[in-house]
Amino acid sequence: MKRFSRILVFLLGAGFTMFVVGIGVIIAAYLYVAPDQPDVQSLREVDLQEPMRIYSRDGRLMAEFGEEHRKPLSYDEIPEQLRQAFIAAEDDRFYEHPGVDYQGLIRAAVNLVRTRERSQGGSTITMQLARNFFLTRDRTYVRKISEIFLALKIEREFTKEEILTLYLNKIYLGQRAYGVGAAAEIYYGADVDELTLAQMAMIGGLPKAPSRDNPVANPDRATGRRGYVLGRMHTLGMIDQETYAEATMAPVTAGVHSATIEVDAPFVAEMVRREMVERFGEQEAYTGGYQVTTSLDASQQSAAQESLRNGLIQYDRRHGWRGPAGQVIAPDDLEDDSAWASRLSEYYRIAHLHPAAVVHVDEDGAEAVRRNGERINVPFSTMEWAEPFVNRNRRGPAPEQPSDVVMVGDVVFLEEEEDYWALSQVPEIEGSVVAIDPDNGAIRALAGGFDFRHSQFNRGAQALRQPGSALKPFIYSAALAHGFTPASLVNDAPVVEGEGTESIWRPVNYTRRFFGPTRLREALVHSRNLVSVRILRSMGISNAVDFLRAFGFTEQALPRDLTLALGTGEMTPLDLTRGYAVFANGGYRVEPWFIESIHDRHGETIYQAQPKTVCPDCEVNTAANGSQDHDSTEADETWRPSLFDDELQPQEPLQLAERVITPQNAFLINSMLQDVIRQGTGRGARQLGRSDLAGKTGTANEYRDAWFSGYNRNLVATAWVGFDRSQPMGPQESGGRTALPIWREFMSLALLGEPETSWEQPPGLVSVRISRETGLMVGADHPNGMFELFPEDQLPEREDSDNDEEVSTEDLF
Repeated sequence: MKRFSRILVFLLGAGFTMFVVGIGVIIAAYLYVAPDQPDVQSLREVDLQEPMRIYSRDGRLMAEFGEEHRKPLSYDEIPEQLRQAFIAAEDDRFYEHPGVDYQGLIRAAVNLVRTRERSQGGSTITMQLARNFFLTRDRTYVRKISEIFLALKIEREFTKEEILTLYLNKIYLGQRAYGVGAAAEIYYGADVDELTLAQMAMIGGLPKAPSRDNPVANPDRATGRRGYVLGRMHTLGMIDQETYAEATMAPVTAGVHSATIEVDAPFVAEMVRREMVERFGEQEAYTGGYQVTTSLDASQQSAAQESLRNGLIQYDRRHGWRGPAGQVIAPDDLEDDSAWASRLSEYYRIAHLHPAAVVHVDEDGAEAVRRNGERINVPFSTMEWAEPFVNRNRRGPAPEQPSDVVMVGDVVFLEEEEDYWALSQVPEIEGSVVAIDPDNGAIRALAGGFDFRHSQFNRGAQALRQPGSALKPFIYSAALAHGFTPASLVNDAPVVEGEGTESIWRPVNYTRRFFGPTRLREALVHSRNLVSVRILRSMGISNAVDFLRAFGFTEQALPRDLTLALGTGEMTPLDLTRGYAVFANGGYRVEPWFIESIHDRHGETIYQAQPKTVCPDCEVNTAANGSQDHDSTEADETWRPSLFDDELQPQEPLQLAERVITPQNAFLINSMLQDVIRQGTGRGARQLGRSDLAGKTGTANEYRDAWFSGYNRNLVATAWVGFDRSQPMGPQESGGRTALPIWREFMSLALLGEPETSWEQPPGLVSVRISRETGLMVGADHPNGMFELFPEDQLPEREDSDNDEEVSTEDLF
């Protein structure tokens, strides 16, 4: 009995000693790690990294920038079964323990003694949360101790719901997905409330090895983990036997679903990205969860990209087949489509054109294998255009059979039609389509090239090119402001500058013909070069340059010599479109812009655009007549949007656009440019069947650039085509042939269903009957009479019908 008593006392003493020592160890451990323990209250202010998302004005996703894909959710937004899947897989006593599961720690300790290896077993969801937010993933005892104390501290200061919500939004789940919201989108292209139980269990099994065992990287192991999660949910009574069995047998439907881009606008998305990085810095821009709404109209943007690609391909086919994009070595087994496909790894889709290897050629066409291993037929009828390219002035003979075009092993680009595939090729030519709202400068569409991945150079906003005759309306606007009228006669006759010097200049008309005395309207309608030169010389180059600067053109666009009349300066398509907006809106200069609003991750508006807007009824302190009394400042050499002020605050409401030409001047130019479409170089636009369109073609010297700028009251658009390294495009590749069809296709889609608009004739203009030959006022019975508009203080003299032949042309400039 005494022996038993001594043993009992010894055991009690030993136990007490061990307890005291244990308490001491815990206190010592706490004191050791306490100085480095973070304030867990910072979890309440934690900003989960979210990518920047860019949208069109109607809320359709254009782009997403950021390494981490994350979609934070509230507790109530996470389905109960999804929460249960994680609890079953990671911490089935989550609602019972105080942050540390002592049963789990004991199991981990036993495993350590038995295997002599450290284990990460025993971690609760709270401990994982502590590690993910505050600690490294080093497998050390010190880190584990810190993890335990942090978990206890988190549990004291946060509810279980708050802890679980933070965990499910933070945890990495593979494929750049952080949190369950992102995982649902990445693996299933769905929101969390659209997931099936099997899909929830698949996501719930990912935390153990998200990079290695996700359903994309390793479907078999991921399916095994899904089965484990479902089994745990069944064992814990979260689901019944029937539900368990059904979910276990469900097929694996996971894949990689990137953010669904709804609007093809990579050039504008890149403009936004650069602007955001400049303002917020790269790290904050990509992780701050900003939502940027642009000024783009989704349907008009799609129309711009589609019309540009179609137009560039049409030009390219006119100049012949340049041959295959490359060759690959045929596999031993010519029927092994997967082997053919593997040889295409260096080729990728460009725009809507798919690379494929030619695997068979016969008299009916060819068979080709795409990168995905699909074997397709290419009929000979789709190859008949492929006359060999010789140079831009000449093509070879038309092919008579498929073998004249392709052979086995050729890599070609194909275009998918409704029920067949057609031979195509990636154009060497480039171009752009830009469209803006003339009332406030909002960019509604911008296609900066054939394909952004192929070339990221934004030709709409960056390419400086010669506008050619597309600049003439501005010269004519200046002429009207300096005393000319649409009926003024100017001699269309040879002009020689620098005669007797080495730099002699002899401009000619497009037709290389001369037409003698020509009214201004007729000269603009038919784009007479020599008339434009004489007008410029008459009013003075300095006067013209000063006037044109008011449209926003830079010095680079306005050479101070007579070549200005032929558009030899350099500007971007966006610059030119901004200029034409002045005519469309009745005389006001607007500035192009593309960011409508910026919201932070909490939905708070931190920027709202307040662009300068046309408002004729609230004009104050703006220039009144478009002569030289307006206050215009020189634009920067490179156009750059004014997006933010220094304090990142919105501008004052209702910023008024400045009037830079009179309403009478604008109306007369619009009238003349409508005639360009009715009967001049822009006749191709008549196919749209609208009477509210005005515009002008432009062709640079040697056909290096082709332009068409046109508009109605509500939309201004410019199409440009040319080579990135300026070179001739080939004979007859003028603005009317090459650029106008692109503009026409764009406007047919952009204005679909839109009612026709009109410009209201301003006061101060009168309609007078004049002679077509002399521009002088005539009576109603005059055989060659026509009506023309004049400022009421610039009416023409009456023609003396008895002395028609005495009209002199010697002084017509």
